[in-house]
Amino acid sequence: MKGNPGASPTRPRELVRATDRISFIYLERCTIHRDGNALTATDDRGVVHIPTAAVGAVLLGPGTRVTHQAMLLIGESGATTVWVGEHGVRYYAHGRPLGRSSRLLDAQARAFASRDGRLAVARAMYAIRFPGEDTSKLTMQQLRGREGARVRRCYREHASRTGVEWSRRDYDPNDFAASDDVNQALSAATTCLYGVAHAVIAALGCSPGLGFIHTGHDRSFVYDVADLYKAEVAIPAAFDIAAAGSGDIAGDTRRLVRDAVVREKLLTRCAQDIKSLLLPDAGPEEPEWEGDVVYLWDDQGPPLASGQSYAELDEDPPW
Repeated sequence: MKGNPGASPTRPRELVRATDRISFIYLERCTIHRDGNALTATDDRGVVHIPTAAVGAVLLGPGTRVTHQAMLLIGESGATTVWVGEHGVRYYAHGRPLGRSSRLLDAQARAFASRDGRLAVARAMYAIRFPGEDTSKLTMQQLRGREGARVRRCYREHASRTGVEWSRRDYDPNDFAASDDVNQALSAATTCLYGVAHAVIAALGCSPGLGFIHTGHDRSFVYDVADLYKAEVAIPAAFDIAAAGSGDIAGDTRRLVRDAVVREKLLTRCAQDIKSLLLPDAGPEEPEWEGDVVYLWDDQGPPLASGQSYAELDEDPPW
């Protein structure tokens, strides 16, 4: 009997870990195909080969066409695929996790479903933003107030540093050009940051919708994680682009954020932060749980091994 046609699926150990990947790549007005284990981007200038297994996210802009084989490779490599609009908006899809274990997802769901567990993770997220300060006794209302003050102070500091006039965050998600230069750059920068955060979340097998600070949206956890680094990466990049008088705000912002993500080793930090938030008692050097094992849930004890029959041989089946 012939086996399944096509390339064999990759195994977790064959993939580059999320912490070792580079940043994201943005493509537009080209055809994306596959050549072996690399993507190819073809336009009227020629062909570029892209090592997909080393990329966290592939952002597909206007005018892109992608083949079935290219999507198969992206999905198997665990990279996140994001179809974006003219100025880098809208999220549509992602690949399967790099690891096959649901350990992090299980921990996320347990914490999310418990009021105390959810509050503990939320406080830990705020603690990352306020190093050296004790957030363990603060209420969510107090934490939100302090975070709002921190972000407003960050805007003012970078406005003063760059000489960019700043009043407030003001933008229309459906009309990129309706806001001023710095708000356009902020929209582009945060979109890139959301893509990176979503790529790591998907690679680790977590749910992008189970947030601890944000809630009610299919990307709530993405916004939670991205906000950990927004003041460090997105805001300074946006003010730098606005101060430079860029003629291509969206493109120049993407490139500046991409460089910051690489320089700050953001994918590594993001993966480590998610693990420490969801599994605070786990060691920092634990592997990314590469085992490709499925268990059967049992309400009376530990999970059972799958792939075998548990029917009693001397009894008639209950069905």
